[in-house]
Amino acid sequence: MPETGKWQVRWQSAERSARAATHVAVRSAQTAVDAARQAWQATPRHTQQTWRLTAVSAATGLAVALAAVAAAGPWDSGQRTAERAEAGSMDGASGEHHAADPGPAPSAPPVLPALGGVVHGAAGRGAAPVPTDAGLADALAPLLKDPALGPLRTASVLDVAAGREVFGERQGTAATPASTVKLATAVAALSALGPDHRIDTTVVMGGKNRIILVGGGDPTLTARAPRPGAEEQPANLRALADATARTLKQRHTTKVSLGYDTGAYAGPVEHPIGPNENIAPVTALMTDEARLDDSEHGTAPRDTDPAHAAARTFAGLLHERGITVDGDPAGAKAPKKPDRIATVRSLPLSALVERMLTYSDNDIAEALARQTALAARQPASFAGAGKAVHTALERQHLPLSGAVFEDGSGLDRDDKVSAALLSHLLLQASSPDRPALRPVVTGLPVAAFTGTLSNRYRGESAGAGAVRAKTGTLTGVNTLAGSVVDADGRLLVFSFMTTGTSDPQGAQNALDKLASAVANCGCR
Repeated sequence: MPETGKWQVRWQSAERSARAATHVAVRSAQTAVDAARQAWQATPRHTQQTWRLTAVSAATGLAVALAAVAAAGPWDSGQRTAERAEAGSMDGASGEHHAADPGPAPSAPPVLPALGGVVHGAAGRGAAPVPTDAGLADALAPLLKDPALGPLRTASVLDVAAGREVFGERQGTAATPASTVKLATAVAALSALGPDHRIDTTVVMGGKNRIILVGGGDPTLTARAPRPGAEEQPANLRALADATARTLKQRHTTKVSLGYDTGAYAGPVEHPIGPNENIAPVTALMTDEARLDDSEHGTAPRDTDPAHAAARTFAGLLHERGITVDGDPAGAKAPKKPDRIATVRSLPLSALVERMLTYSDNDIAEALARQTALAARQPASFAGAGKAVHTALERQHLPLSGAVFEDGSGLDRDDKVSAALLSHLLLQASSPDRPALRPVVTGLPVAAFTGTLSNRYRGESAGAGAVRAKTGTLTGVNTLAGSVVDADGRLLVFSFMTTGTSDPQGAQNALDKLASAVANCGCR
């Protein structure tokens, strides 16, 4: 790097100063010890006994305090509930909720310094040195020439404290973003609905001895047994069955017919890419993302009719609770003024955003795009969701030139965004003035540690544990957008995009090197 020679001189000077300081400290300590020994010997015996008792009491009190801290357990580093100042010293845990006994986890350097906090001994927000445009260009321009990248290569790096671009390369050119479009989906949903918004799944009466299961679009609704000890649980179909059976029995009803309503969503349920293990049919009612195995994220075989499958599972759960369901569940429409008899609510939107970004969850992404459409009174379809996302971002005065949102997940190759848009989305999410968007930052995977970056950056010491970024990969398309603290303690956000690649692994490594270079840069 350009600053290497200067840092070597500074390091040698610091070593000489440290050796001199250590010599003085040792001599001072020895003098203090001799003086203390002489004072002790001159002290009367009864005073010595008093001092001994005081020391023992202090040691005992310290031991009790340490035991109390140990009994309380370690600080839970869940990122959504922590404030930014706490996140500055976290150990790199992901936004995923913790299991009861997660076991030892690798530690990482702090990756989210507190905005407005002290950086490298300097006071005040933005006190760390600002990288210069020329310095960053010297570091990044050669890496953008890597032959593993495709013919279209775009980049944008912004300084968060100053709110300005410090490096750009065709940053306004719209390109296929792949899964980094989820950053746009997240910001749009949080802006339109707020981080505390929850999605309801309800059971209503549909007539005499008839009930209707109404999907609200919660993609994390589960039919699995709750995980013991988990701090927060997703909405559970078992809990809904408990409440439904209890209410029906109170009304002296033990036999019903069951319908299910998916009318909250409109348009085709299949993504344009067709049946695929990356995403289930997009419907307002499903359990466990229609997965046919025990997985919780990643690819998996999916049920082709998630709503019907969820209703059948619900019927079985009611049967276990003493309610007989007559016949096979069928599609139905809930009354306009329904008599609700049971409801379960999703985790807050902030938690859904974190999970979506950490694991690049396509099902959650499409659900959040449709929730944004519902908030905007648009049809909750692919087209309506795309329009709603665009409108929500337009209201944030973001650079939307050339932006196209054909879906919420980035699986559609017709999606188009610029590197400037991605970096500005992250800039807003990193701003102390936009706390509602903070889950966008806390949900980003940590390089070499969590989510879709857990197996990357293993050989990039500067980037591992320091880079937080959303990945995006389609055939011929590789993108990376996230945040990093540079070598001087300056918080930067970045986006790198390339199209037309023929070596997926090589392109991925090239993008990782770009982000690591930003982390390693004291570019002035």
